[in-house]
Order: sequence, then C-alpha cells, then structure tokens
Amino acid sequence: MEALLPIIIQLISGGVGGNIVGGLLKNLSLGTTGNTVAGGIGGLVGGYLTQFLGAGGAEVVANAAASSGLDIGSIIGQVAGGGVGGIILTAIVGFIKNSMAKA
Repeated sequence: MEALLPIIIQLISGGVGGNIVGGLLKNLSLGTTGNTVAGGIGGLVGGYLTQFLGAGGAEVVANAAASSGLDIGSIIGQVAGGGVGGIILTAIVGFIKNSMAKA
C-alpha cells in the first residue's frame, strides 16, 4: 500500500489541478470528467518529473527513499508536482481541443 500512496496523491492532486484550471479558464475546460482525467494523467507525469528532478533537495529525496514516500516533504512535493502537472496537461489538451474545433 505504501508504494501506491505517491501515485494516489499524484492522481488526486492532478485531478484537482485539472478542475481548477477548467473552472478558471472556461475556454480550456474539458468538462468535469475530462478535466479530472487529463489532470490525473498530468498529475502522474508532473509528480514523476518532480521526483526524478529531485525537487525539494537531496534530503527530501533521501528521506523519501528511506520511508517509502511517507514523509511530509515528499508528500508536499507530490501534491505540488501532481497539481502543476494536472494544470499544465489540462490546459494543453483544452487548447488543442479548441484549436481543432475552430479548424
């Protein structure tokens, strides 16, 4: 279960981020389900990149490895990376959808 916790955090924070951008930028919204799905996928990618790039410093990465991602620094990094990834991917997909609809 501990190995799944980072993935669950990234999915949820990405979905929330996707719905936030969809609510703030109506022209990029994909609907609630679309925002959640695109945000969740973006959350996984963003969370992975955050961990891969070592955001949060070497101590956070070392602590995350030692405690299977259950320390507060690691959780905050996953939420931030997942949320930002969800926002970015939802905005990109919404922009592409709008561009294709105009063509």
